[in-house]
Amino acid sequence: MPPLGLRRGRAWAALLGQLLRPPRAVCAGPVRPHSQFAEAVLTSQLKPYQEKSNFILKTPKGTRDFSPQQMVVREKILDIIVSCFKRHGAKGLDTPAFELKEMLTEKYGEDSGLIYDLKDQGGELLSLRYDLTVPFARYMAMNKLKKMKRYHVGKVWRRESPTIAQGRYREFCQCDFDIAGDFDPMIPDAECLKIICEILTGLQLGDFLIKVNDRRILDGMFATCGVPESKFRAICSSIDKLDKISWKDVRHEMVAEKGLAPEVADRIGDYVQCHGGLSLVEQMFQDPRLCQSKQALEGLGDLKLLFEYLTLFGIAEKIRFDLSLARGLDYYTGVVYEAVLLQAPAPAEEEPLSVGSVAAGGRYDGLVGMFNPKGHKVPCVGLSIGVERIFSIVEQRMKTSGEKIRTTETQVFVATPQKNFLQERLKLIAELWDAGIKVAIKREHIVAEIQKRLLQS
Repeated sequence: MPPLGLRRGRAWAALLGQLLRPPRAVCAGPVRPHSQFAEAVLTSQLKPYQEKSNFILKTPKGTRDFSPQQMVVREKILDIIVSCFKRHGAKGLDTPAFELKEMLTEKYGEDSGLIYDLKDQGGELLSLRYDLTVPFARYMAMNKLKKMKRYHVGKVWRRESPTIAQGRYREFCQCDFDIAGDFDPMIPDAECLKIICEILTGLQLGDFLIKVNDRRILDGMFATCGVPESKFRAICSSIDKLDKISWKDVRHEMVAEKGLAPEVADRIGDYVQCHGGLSLVEQMFQDPRLCQSKQALEGLGDLKLLFEYLTLFGIAEKIRFDLSLARGLDYYTGVVYEAVLLQAPAPAEEEPLSVGSVAAGGRYDGLVGMFNPKGHKVPCVGLSIGVERIFSIVEQRMKTSGEKIRTTETQVFVATPQKNFLQERLKLIAELWDAGIKVAIKREHIVAEIQKRLLQS
């Protein structure tokens, strides 16, 4: 008699055969043999796995891997940036990669459509963070903080069309520095601009310029030029594109797409093509239109004070008052700024060409209050460094120069000229590790090669 386990196995096999056999009463055609039926079932189960072998192995659009060589470069860049933040007294902070969707909505204006929404999980509607500023404001309000100087390095996500050649990705790293709390007017703003100058100088990226404006000046300009208040933010978003497209194209967008009267657009054009230094600020004080706006006069007054502090910091020559700078995000309330790298000096009659924004920021005094049930405001100003843009520039320069990158920090190699000394080597390497020395072990064939070369020399 077969063993009990084998008998049970046969019984299960017989039962399975009965279950797999098509019922004879309803079978109109010939009965398929069991082997053919089983083969068909197996083929249908394997088909999805066979199809998977045809997929393309790649990273998602707008993302990238970083090799060990690239990580060395990125870590050096981040070290320079974070060291500067710490030198200015900032504390480190981190927040979740995703927030409640309601925390992010209505904070970014037209850019809100670029937020990545996540599938409902556990009854919560979530979104990947779009920047590091709104999560910081939420943190301040949630913890009832009134003053803080913080830095934050982390990834953010934007659902836009990436431009890899320009360092624009859907997933990228931001390095933020913010000052929250009541301080003497324009001193925190001047410190943020000083930090940008220190970082860009330390990274040795070449000549750069920081464009400065004030949202109050923009709003006053819009009002006196005849822009309806309901269109302020939409027109501001169009103006913010002037560093990418021509005034002609921006004017067309404002008139044809956003319904602005042509004569109003022309009045705006007279302003947004102006740029200069402190002298332009003083000139705008005399402008007959802007003088009618209390908002614009407040902004001009703060810019004049800002230039005084920038002169004391020794960086005024790096700053330019630019009426075309808008910064499209809705939460900005005062001074806004953007740093651009410049190409090699152009002929005297030509302007230096901009090669892209690498840092930006501004004042957002109302954002924390949006998360506070009682609407209590906390004045804030901050900056963000565009790490991916900077990395793309540094990486390209290193490729051009042919500079070699060392991917490890090993200080000592432990090796022996003879074989059979593994235990002694392991004892020695353990002692060196315990002493805090960066050590690696070498194989015998490498030692033999070294000996060979020494003998040849």
